Amino acid sequence: QLEIQGKLYLAPLTTCGNLPFRRICKRFGADVTCGEMAVCTNLLQGQSSEWALLKRHHTEDIFGVQLEGAFPDTMTKCAELLNQTIEVDFVDINVGCPIDLVYKKGGGCALMTRTNKFEQIVRGMNAVLDVPLTVKIRTGVQEKMNVAHKIIPKIREWGASMVTLHGRSREQRYTRGADWDYIAECARIASPMPLLGNGDILSYEDADRAMQTGVSGIMIARQVLVGALIKPWLFTEIKEQRHWDISSSERFEILRDFTSYGLEHWGSDTQGVEKTRKFLLEWLSFLCRYIPVGLLDHLPQKINERPPYYLGRDYLETLLASQNVGDWVRI
Repeated sequence: QLEIQGKLYLAPLTTCGNLPFRRICKRFGADVTCGEMAVCTNLLQGQSSEWALLKRHHTEDIFGVQLEGAFPDTMTKCAELLNQTIEVDFVDINVGCPIDLVYKKGGGCALMTRTNKFEQIVRGMNAVLDVPLTVKIRTGVQEKMNVAHKIIPKIREWGASMVTLHGRSREQRYTRGADWDYIAECARIASPMPLLGNGDILSYEDADRAMQTGVSGIMIARQVLVGALIKPWLFTEIKEQRHWDISSSERFEILRDFTSYGLEHWGSDTQGVEKTRKFLLEWLSFLCRYIPVGLLDHLPQKINERPPYYLGRDYLETLLASQNVGDWVRI
């Protein structure tokens, strides 16, 4: 069993949830981390770029990997391979990915509509793994047609140790508010299997409200705007129950550390520098959406609020708020 009660889980974030970023989040108090979504067929073909997604840093004390696939044979074979070759605490199946490329091949969210395949995948992987198997799902495929409550008891029966529920359907993608009432209902149905809730958490108040719904823990992920990507110090805020008016220089230090971690992870040759720069720029496209606590008229910032243009309290704070790509390059 996975001991995860009340823990803060940094969701597997495609491209942005790389090892250097996870190191930053661990420092700020993330309890559980997970590698970026890895595609089973690519792993079985031995693609080194895909295997790199499964790398773990020694500070990641509770670490899992997330697999995506559409067929029981490849998913089971892949789970067996991982069981023999890497050290992880759990393996997660991605049944929440909404993108067409994955959905049309029958993977991600599509598995919620292919119950037989879904069952064979969970049972097959569970049989070959020595570590707990977890599953991440959405409320359903279509808006206003929730099916998670029907699937969750089956997932428990098939042998999964835990479910994470993102409170939106595939059609909603990352728009609209997450349905926490429905997440609460599903948490009751899932019991005694732990269920983690996911959606719209950008402050400790959001996290407290989420924990009161009866979930076993919360996952901090990418939403309309992105909790952990906008403010990786969110984990500290939740644990210390406060709003942190973090200074622009402290935020700049985080970027400096990310750069050092990036060069350590991807190498300091031309390729490593380019890769670190690419991921730093991508992260800056999220970080600029953060509004400093000291400038807010009302607390907390809501995840679906688009920040107005504002002048920071110093030049660096203004620069960090810029939505201009040229400014991100300058940073």
